[in-house]
Amino acid sequence: MKSKIFILVCFTALMASCAGNKNENSESSSSDEPKASTSIVELNAQQREALNLQLGTIQMRNLTTLVKTNGKLEVPPSSSAEVTAVIGGNVKEIKVFQGDKVSRGQTLALLEHPDYITLQEDFAETANKLEFVTAEYNRQKELFENNVGAGKDFQQVKSEYNTVKAKYQGLKSRLRLLNLSPESVLKGNISSVVPVVSPINGYVNEVNVKLGTYVDATEKLFCIADDRDIHADFLVYENDIFLVKNGQKVDFTVANRPGEELSATIFAVGKEFEPNSRAIPVHAKLDRNPGNLIPGMYVSGHINTDRNNVPTLPNEAIVKEGIKSFIFVLDDSDSNSEDTSKQSRSNADIMKFKMVEIVVGKQDEGYTEIKLLSPLPENTKIVINAAYYLLAEMKKEETGEE
Repeated sequence: MKSKIFILVCFTALMASCAGNKNENSESSSSDEPKASTSIVELNAQQREALNLQLGTIQMRNLTTLVKTNGKLEVPPSSSAEVTAVIGGNVKEIKVFQGDKVSRGQTLALLEHPDYITLQEDFAETANKLEFVTAEYNRQKELFENNVGAGKDFQQVKSEYNTVKAKYQGLKSRLRLLNLSPESVLKGNISSVVPVVSPINGYVNEVNVKLGTYVDATEKLFCIADDRDIHADFLVYENDIFLVKNGQKVDFTVANRPGEELSATIFAVGKEFEPNSRAIPVHAKLDRNPGNLIPGMYVSGHINTDRNNVPTLPNEAIVKEGIKSFIFVLDDSDSNSEDTSKQSRSNADIMKFKMVEIVVGKQDEGYTEIKLLSPLPENTKIVINAAYYLLAEMKKEETGEE
């Protein structure tokens, strides 16, 4: 009897011990099991401002058949001018400064020299002589036609008339090249200075003169460029030139506009190599001129040789966790709620972002091809920068870290 009681007590203790171990294992298993991820991260206005958080949408870009290229901004020959003096002279006055906007015909500087006065005097003298010779020529012509005058006299007067007339026209053209009025000179207005004028509209890029210095007809006094017709010149190497043709789009960036991508359309492809490289120049007209572009600025971009566009996002919009890739989209599922509680109003500056799994493809020029595993609603706002910070913030929320 005592042995039966002892066996029963041992069995009861054993069962209680097993039950206790089972509860401990259950609690231990429960505590060790990670919490289920909600895939939602919340940011207030201050956090978004500190991150400079930007929202955007999926962009269609060509990342398949591209020709990478570099170059610089240029203006066409008809929009650029180097101003020189027609006849040498001393600089009396400079009327413009580097960077000034000028119009066609505007005076840039004044030159003076005794030769200018001599030229005007010669023109006035020749004009008076031409008047006399013309009258004599008409008189001898009339006599010759009426068989009164000798043919020899008429030929001599005619020769002198043509010589004086040619000299008159030549001096008149020289005055106009110097931007002096022949009509004013004939009225007795002799000028000791001549203006140097701008041949085009544009901006003064160079001023290479000083007061009092003598300049001749070969010296470059001013450089003027009209940047309204600025375009991009790219260099393409011979192994890629067969892919390039007129009408193709070029996406490029400029150093003074970081983060902004511009586009241009090819309108001409060169037919010979650059002297110092095995590259062909390719000219592209800007689709939009944002301003503040200066000829000579270096550009870097790629030519879209086909139209195989794919959905893309900036690299900063994509994060990896393990072998999977994710993006964050704005979760506005609560925006249609009619809850007007005090707590809801106090959290009005909170924005929620949901992590969405994607599959990534090719990468180029800071963009990555993406493929959605499930479609997103139209015009869904996507975080296009600081995605890694959102992932870290979500992890803190899951683990309860501060």
